[in-house]
Amino acid sequence: MIRSELIQKIADENPHLVQRDVERIVNTVFEEVIDAMARGDRVELRGFGAFSVKRRDARTGRNPRTGEAVTVEEKHVPFFKTGKLLRDRLNGGQE
Repeated sequence: MIRSELIQKIADENPHLVQRDVERIVNTVFEEVIDAMARGDRVELRGFGAFSVKRRDARTGRNPRTGEAVTVEEKHVPFFKTGKLLRDRLNGGQE
């Protein structure tokens, strides 16, 4: 599902909301999650999962084409851990 499909589904299920307002709500939620992660905060959506940021140390890598050693800088990467309810539904435990 892409963002526009999510917006359309929410708008269809809530006819009292204008599509433009639904789009603004969805964008605000995503922006808040992104901003929180940029600050290094953890974002937890109960039953769905938790978003956090993990730090990867600097290291020496290899260029796969030439085999030459390359310095890879420290970086921060997004990490998602599924919630129990989501895992259970994916594994057929709950409908």
